[in-house]
Amino acid sequence: MTTSEWSTWTIARLQAAYADGQLSAQEYLAHCLRRVEQSGGLNAFISEPPRQPTAVADEGILAGVPVAVKDNICTTDFVTTAASEMLQEYQPVQDATVVARLREAGAVIFGKTNLDEFGMGATTEHSFAGPTLHPLDTHRVAGGSSGGSAVCVAAGICPAALGSDTGGSVRQPASFCGVVGFKPSWGRVSRRGLIAFASSLDQVGWFTRTVDDAAVLFSVLAGADEQDATCVDRAVPDVDPGSVPACEPQQLVVGLPTGWINEVKMQPAVKAGFQQFVRRLEESGVCVREVKLHRIELASAAYRVIATAEASSNLARYDGVRYGKRAAGKDFDQLCRRSRTEGFGQEVKRRIMLGAYVLSEGYVEQYYEQACRVRGAIIEEFRQGFEQVDVMVTPTTPTTAYQRGQKLGPLGAYAGDEFVVPVSLAGLPAMSLPAGVDEDGMPFGVQVTAAAFGERRLFGAARLLEELNSGGETDE
Repeated sequence: MTTSEWSTWTIARLQAAYADGQLSAQEYLAHCLRRVEQSGGLNAFISEPPRQPTAVADEGILAGVPVAVKDNICTTDFVTTAASEMLQEYQPVQDATVVARLREAGAVIFGKTNLDEFGMGATTEHSFAGPTLHPLDTHRVAGGSSGGSAVCVAAGICPAALGSDTGGSVRQPASFCGVVGFKPSWGRVSRRGLIAFASSLDQVGWFTRTVDDAAVLFSVLAGADEQDATCVDRAVPDVDPGSVPACEPQQLVVGLPTGWINEVKMQPAVKAGFQQFVRRLEESGVCVREVKLHRIELASAAYRVIATAEASSNLARYDGVRYGKRAAGKDFDQLCRRSRTEGFGQEVKRRIMLGAYVLSEGYVEQYYEQACRVRGAIIEEFRQGFEQVDVMVTPTTPTTAYQRGQKLGPLGAYAGDEFVVPVSLAGLPAMSLPAGVDEDGMPFGVQVTAAAFGERRLFGAARLLEELNSGGETDE
């Protein structure tokens, strides 16, 4: 056994090594800290873990397992900045519920990771701490907004990391970086302590190396929270591999929304890789059935209206008085204006202005209420679709990671979210699985989606797809 192997270990492999005495938690944490130093040029962290690891729990399902946390999730032992000058010195007095549950399970909170400011972006370039770089090619973006967390797992720094997903912010960077990215059903995992962007869409998700590791975190993090009214009180399914093994191919019906897929312009290698993935499903005996989703083309526009409206409302609290950056001003209006001008980055300001516009008098019904009606229609269409199939599959992203600094413009950046946004709008559980690489060796993923609160079915299907696609590459 060499220390280089440790960077690829799963949570299960790591805990087995702890149990039989091959490795101590302190040795592994010291290794992870060395990996932080070796990968410092990737800028994955806003707050790095301390050089000297603290005491490690010896009990719990995640005992001694380091888990990085996106820096818009509150932690008492690290500042929580949301990658914004507005919150550069904010020190929470309580852990987010998901962080508290990680600690109760014995996990080590392994630093706070970089993101697009307030989760608003798809590249992790919109951060007061600077951009996070792709671990395979530093000239490319890592994806976003949870790019720092994705890089932590992809670069072998730690085996798991928390992110947040509003419109694809876990699944998209997972696809770009070649790791597993999971988003539960909206309401399945507590949002208490997650700094708000768009409250009806925001949720905590996570990155791991395997589907089984994602299941371990699900067992720890899912469940009701009496301090979060949006977190549902319903039984949490057991998704452990012993309880939910990989589906038998002949027993799985996979939906292929071909109309949706064909409408999106894709990189040739990603398109070929996805087609090859579908062929593998069919050759294995999986039933692949076409699903019609007629209103899906309206999802992106509806999402932009709803997300910016909610962002404008949520970020109104940052006025330079109660908390956050405070600039000098002769009166309240000037203080507030200067604080917001200096504290927010350009992308956040743009979304606040768009949201304020769609919520303004005379436009609420024309834009926001209409978007909500579209959202309801899409939710119903997905519900009907899942009466015919067990899960649906699409590419996660239409391209692999693109060049840093590439000026795509808002519409160009939004085009990369075409497969992830509708799923967020409908509040469905979804997972991005590594599916292959393009001609430059850059990863891409497939997205597997289940019906609302259908995580048990999702994990069974994902385990099979992971097995079928193990080592899969395109013909390109």
